[in-house]
Amino acid sequence: MSTYMNTDTMTTRPHTRSVAGLEFVVQDLPTVSVVMPAMNEAKNLPYVLPRIPRWVDEVILVDGNSIDDTVQVACQLWPRIRIVHQKGKGKGDALRAGFQAARGEIIVMLDADGSTDPAEIPLFVAHLRAGADFAKGSRFVQGGDTTDMPLYRKLGNGVFALLVRLFFGGRYSDLCYGYNAFWARLLPYLNLDGDGFEIETMMNIRALYGGFRIAEVPSIEAERIHGVSNLKTIPDGWRVLKTILKERFARNWKRPSQRRVPATAQHAIGGAD
Repeated sequence: MSTYMNTDTMTTRPHTRSVAGLEFVVQDLPTVSVVMPAMNEAKNLPYVLPRIPRWVDEVILVDGNSIDDTVQVACQLWPRIRIVHQKGKGKGDALRAGFQAARGEIIVMLDADGSTDPAEIPLFVAHLRAGADFAKGSRFVQGGDTTDMPLYRKLGNGVFALLVRLFFGGRYSDLCYGYNAFWARLLPYLNLDGDGFEIETMMNIRALYGGFRIAEVPSIEAERIHGVSNLKTIPDGWRVLKTILKERFARNWKRPSQRRVPATAQHAIGGAD
């Protein structure tokens, strides 16, 4: 059995929202942290940071020892940004450092290269507030799309998603996509230990097998604006496959001891039996 994380008792505070030029106060919005790994993304940050909703409580940029002006540009564009200097290497290591530093009740993962749209953050938060524990972005549900994924990567992603269905149940339509949001209280149960791109697969599997309420959120992935991705198709694909097999045959993370079934969120998908 597993536990549904109760968000009803979380503390909230008023926020001022602006819609169509009119301002109004939202009393019950949980605190939100955006965690964004970045390495040499100075040219891309002007297309990302200004699009983050201003009601987000904190933005954490995890700097992977950039040799350009990533940190300086980030501080200029978002003066209250928090900078975390990555000690290890890899996207997974950067995300874990950001998660550890985050102070919000909700954590949103965002890429710094412009491929994930900050304007979608309200949709992810809305799914969590509607009852989901974990809001997972998908490029392959209605309303989602990608312009940055060649056919061979789509086929590989489909095979990996099928393996996860066979091993863990659920109905993931998109496995290898890192635009996720979740209640921070899930972190001890996810017990993440990946260092590379495989961390996205790891957390998707552990959220599913842990029995949490998961909502797939349509998301549109764009091409990186400037620079070259650090993703290496064959080596990183192999790491994803090894992660799936390890999670299936050597589970060693904390599992919740009791499940509370909430009202089903829109687009919610089934957890493990």
